[in-house]
Amino acid sequence: MEQRGFLESAYRGVLDASIFERFPIHVDRTKVEALVGAYEAILKDFPVQDIESLGRVPDEMLRRMAQAGLFGFSVAKQYGGLGLNLWEYLEVIREMARRDLSVALVSIAHLSIGIKGIQLFGTEEQKEKYLPAAASGDMIFSYALTEPLVGSDAKHIQTTAVFSETDGCYVLNGHKTYITNANYAGGLTVFAQLDPEHPGHMGAFIVETHWDGVKIGADMPKMGLKASSTAAIHFKDVRVPRENLLGKPGDGFKIAMTILNYGRLGLGAASTGLMEQSVEDMVHRARTRVQFGMPIEQFELIQEKIVKGRADAFACDAMTTLTASFLEADPYRNTAMETSHVKLFGTTRAWHVLYEALQTAGGSGYLTTQPYEKRLRDFRVTTIFEGTTEIHSIYPPLFAMRRMAKGMAELSGGWWAKVRALWRELSRPMAWTLPVTDKDLRRAARQAQKNARYLRYALWWLLVRYGKKVSTKEYVLRRLTTLSLYTYAILAMVARMQKDLDRGLLTDESRLLLAYMVEEMKACRRQCLRLWNTRKERLTGEIYRWVRGAASE
Repeated sequence: MEQRGFLESAYRGVLDASIFERFPIHVDRTKVEALVGAYEAILKDFPVQDIESLGRVPDEMLRRMAQAGLFGFSVAKQYGGLGLNLWEYLEVIREMARRDLSVALVSIAHLSIGIKGIQLFGTEEQKEKYLPAAASGDMIFSYALTEPLVGSDAKHIQTTAVFSETDGCYVLNGHKTYITNANYAGGLTVFAQLDPEHPGHMGAFIVETHWDGVKIGADMPKMGLKASSTAAIHFKDVRVPRENLLGKPGDGFKIAMTILNYGRLGLGAASTGLMEQSVEDMVHRARTRVQFGMPIEQFELIQEKIVKGRADAFACDAMTTLTASFLEADPYRNTAMETSHVKLFGTTRAWHVLYEALQTAGGSGYLTTQPYEKRLRDFRVTTIFEGTTEIHSIYPPLFAMRRMAKGMAELSGGWWAKVRALWRELSRPMAWTLPVTDKDLRRAARQAQKNARYLRYALWWLLVRYGKKVSTKEYVLRRLTTLSLYTYAILAMVARMQKDLDRGLLTDESRLLLAYMVEEMKACRRQCLRLWNTRKERLTGEIYRWVRGAASE
């Protein structure tokens, strides 16, 4: 069985104390600032409002981005890239998103998900053939998984790849949609079923867009991100050489999910950057806008918006950075739950902070001459792609319970052996070693441990009580996800702050932000300690049946 992830182990009673050794991160600020400076210069020469009106990134702008290294900064130097580590890569994304997400997405999608399969699973021949072209910007890549009838349920995609013994090629047929970078792309990472009778037995393929049978549709009109290209792609009897298969036959689903870990981390970094920028904008506005004879920063409801944004950005950055440290040490590590939390927390909290920034700006925030409405439009899709908010609100506990059930199923000795194993599991003391001496940090960590102790029993109870039907208990699963998310956020903040304390860099503001997030978690926890539906939730089902019936008439 695959090694347990950090949170999975924590909820089985064992805390990996190495998280307290994973800070500080190793970032060469000179490299980051050079790339961000180059991006700023490009945006100055190609104003974002002009690009939005045009509806695409012009070829000259793509060329400038390529020259600046924006298509290869996470590619190893041996393949022509800049060789930034994962932390540095995320720092660049964070800063690019603050300046403009729409243009940045061309680079982010190319690096985070477009070529990541080649970097992680490609043979040396595949890397030598495609990574230099990708790093130079000569071949921009897309990630082609989503289909018209299949979004989050990736195991049931309908695109097929049938191997032909005649010429040693896979024959690819199908239809992908909502593909980012589609009309900029020279290369695609495409996922297809190898055996439709066994959904999930998939292949991942490197496909060049100029090949016969590849047809890319026109760009779709979108609410935001107008600089990025989003289109459908059709495959009709496309012959893909066997040497363009990534990994082994059947590895496709695993490859797809591993790649998405990195895409979700990128969203966490972008979310952090936009929250930080929004807080700066709110502070400036609140200081300079005078109402009722005083700056609006003196009003508590304005202060609340700013502080909430600051706390959310601090927590999101800690979670993103800690998760990156796991993958920097082991690029294939099981981080499904952690990256899911980063994506859910980052995108939902950033959406709220962007909303509050526009609200703080008042009427001027509604004008297109200000950046607020464009940021909202550009960011809105992040709660949809890389897994919707709804999926990530139930996925982590389901993931943990599926693996718990699998472990039980693999036990030999019959029913009593499983009962004894479950008893040992639940009676074992929590092995949470916390190398934290500061009283504020210890207090916060103990609150996170309370969540973990509850989750430990709740996950087993749900699994035993509902079995395979547990996936239908979405309200309960959402509550468990919320508790888990706060647990991870608090632990990540404590780990970062412990290192700051060790180096004499811990600030009073950080202590206050941690205390704020702990209080928020405690208030939320009182609403989440319920393993059955509330009356309001039951009423929702009853009312929906009436609504559905009325709509059908």
